[in-house]
Amino acid sequence: MNIKDVAARAGLPAKTIRYYEEIGLIRPLRQANGYRAFRDSDLHKLAFLGRARSLGFTIEECRTLMALYEDQHRASADVKALAEDHLSRIGAKIAALEAMQRTLSELVAACAGDHRPDCPILTGLADKACG
Repeated sequence: MNIKDVAARAGLPAKTIRYYEEIGLIRPLRQANGYRAFRDSDLHKLAFLGRARSLGFTIEECRTLMALYEDQHRASADVKALAEDHLSRIGAKIAALEAMQRTLSELVAACAGDHRPDCPILTGLADKACG
């Protein structure tokens, strides 16, 4: 398969595939003319990486996951620990976003949104910036 074909089948942009090759996540064969020749195993790895990235794993975590995936003697505890750590970080991000949502909702609710110049949103932002 060429890069256009593998990109379509993996659901990834060709630029991303080239980047994954550049950083060593995949290693497609090269034809005599220098073009990449992707195997089914490359397609599988790209789909794996795409799914892992869509779940928010970093490139380095993807590298670790790929190594674990390819290691027939891996301990599932290692995979679980990595996923649990990532899940914990997602939970912290969700909590931070929920706190932002509550604060902004309170500020929006306090603002009349009319023609007057006083605005609790701007006042609230200014108070927090100096406090």
